[in-house]
Amino acid sequence: MRKVHFIAIGGSAMHNLAIALHEKGYQVTGSDDAIFEPSATRLKQRGLLPEENGWFPEKITEDLEAVILGMHAHADNPEMMRAQELGLKIYSYPEYLYEQSKDKTRVVIAGSHGKTTITSMILHVLHYHGKEVDYMVGAQLEGFDVMVKLTEENDFMVMEGDEYLSSTLDRRPKILLYQPNIALISGIAWDHVNVFPTFENYVHQFELFVDSITDGGALIYNSEDENVVKVVGSSEKALKKFAYQTPEFRIEDGISFLETEDGPTPLEVFGKHNLNNLEGARLICNQLGVMDEDFYEAISSFKGASKRLELINRTADFVAYKDFAHAPSKVISTTNAVKEQFENKKLIACLELHTYSSLNPEFLSEYKGALDKADEKIIYYNPEALAIKRMEYISPTDIQDAFGDENIQVFTSSNELKAYLDLMDKSGKVFLMMSSANFGGIDLKELFQ
Repeated sequence: MRKVHFIAIGGSAMHNLAIALHEKGYQVTGSDDAIFEPSATRLKQRGLLPEENGWFPEKITEDLEAVILGMHAHADNPEMMRAQELGLKIYSYPEYLYEQSKDKTRVVIAGSHGKTTITSMILHVLHYHGKEVDYMVGAQLEGFDVMVKLTEENDFMVMEGDEYLSSTLDRRPKILLYQPNIALISGIAWDHVNVFPTFENYVHQFELFVDSITDGGALIYNSEDENVVKVVGSSEKALKKFAYQTPEFRIEDGISFLETEDGPTPLEVFGKHNLNNLEGARLICNQLGVMDEDFYEAISSFKGASKRLELINRTADFVAYKDFAHAPSKVISTTNAVKEQFENKKLIACLELHTYSSLNPEFLSEYKGALDKADEKIIYYNPEALAIKRMEYISPTDIQDAFGDENIQVFTSSNELKAYLDLMDKSGKVFLMMSSANFGGIDLKELFQ
């Protein structure tokens, strides 16, 4: 039996890969210094949850075929150091995914925004029509038990391609390790400033990604994004290139209808950015043998990826959504989409600044005008997050100046934010709660019941 060990098995991506290998018949072990939900329960259900937290070099034995190293593990990790002593092969997460898919046709969805949604759309369509593929996606999907699936028999591997670093030993962006046969770039907007200090450096990673596509492969790209167009246009790689743009659609009674050759198709999702994502997914599905008619039939029932414009509650008086948006481009597109969909309601947009980039004073100015379409704008951040990240203090005035709006309300206490929203008259309003975290533990379902 093939034996593999995970260092930092509790990560969102790592525990899904561990489960996928377990279900493929591998003997899987792992360690971590802290494992949170839902990872803990999902690992426990399959007998993969470590008996205790911590790092145990004695788990690293010579009979391991592979050691898979998570980004969460530091350079002085004792298990990693033991694996190096024994001369074992240490893989990063993306490196091992390539190892598992190198004999398949690899499809990689990349971009600063939209990649999770596009990957989810593709998988939804394939699942709807009973087409089996291996996959890796960054969100829990309706109808799918796990976020990673690996088999011996499937011909295709569909992967969401993240541009963040692979591991403490491998500082390459994940997208550069997959060598796709078919690739998509949805958009390029500066992100991960702690790793890519300049916009030019960040864009260069996508130039390298295009170069990594196999010769004669296919590249689908968003022609409405000028940075993407420049990257694709500057490449001399021998590729089949397919441009896409936002398709024709209309909004009627709060529902978006996609205009197709077979007539209008009602959608569960909305917003120009999601319609743009949908068009990219359609072209990828074409490459996988799904015709347009079948694509439209399936996509009409797609409700969205987890945490992407996810409905919290809809009543006769108000509507409330939560969204994973945190980068400036995502905040703009999500805010604009909700305002356009509910133009007769007052939009209350609440954004939590939580990531390294969003809390960086030098990067804050990238948010200028991001909330302009909202009728009332609220920013929340936890000063403790700054302390943990050892970053400079940010004042409410700094935030107002960066966003270009002195009327923005800034909260640094989750209790005060909750109390403010609790007391607000919610009638005739649509609430948009945007965060990659959880607003200091606020129960949004309880708040908007």
